[in-house]
Amino acid sequence: MTVEAGQPAPEFTLTNQFGESISLADFRGKKNVVLMFYPFAFTSTCTGELCALRDSQADFEADEAVILSVSCDTPHTLKVYAKQENLVHSLLSDFWPHGEVARAYGVFLPEKGFATRGTFVIDKAGIVRWSVINPPGEARSADEYKAALAAL
Repeated sequence: MTVEAGQPAPEFTLTNQFGESISLADFRGKKNVVLMFYPFAFTSTCTGELCALRDSQADFEADEAVILSVSCDTPHTLKVYAKQENLVHSLLSDFWPHGEVARAYGVFLPEKGFATRGTFVIDKAGIVRWSVINPPGEARSADEYKAALAAL
């Protein structure tokens, strides 16, 4: 079941592309969080979405928000991908246990082995305030995330 607006965001700790442990709780009371699930690194639609976030990083920082992008890729894969695409925000690995965080948010596709395109805007209190779920082949718009943050 997908996490909906008004519900507490499921807590998690995952490893980013630099080998650092990142927890949702790290941002509680400090930053809003844009939690963005995507199928795989090095794919065209995912790269387009992540590069759009990269290019809008200053807008998210102005809204006191941090971007956390999650895939079922390994941290090593994410490190190479981030370097290749000059991605500076945290790319989190939901590799093992495979898709555990994506499952908690209701966006894991077990028949495919990856997360669909789900995004959750989480406020500083840890409550989901907005979300969008798109099928794997349908890109999302970073402008929608910005509008959701502006409404907080």
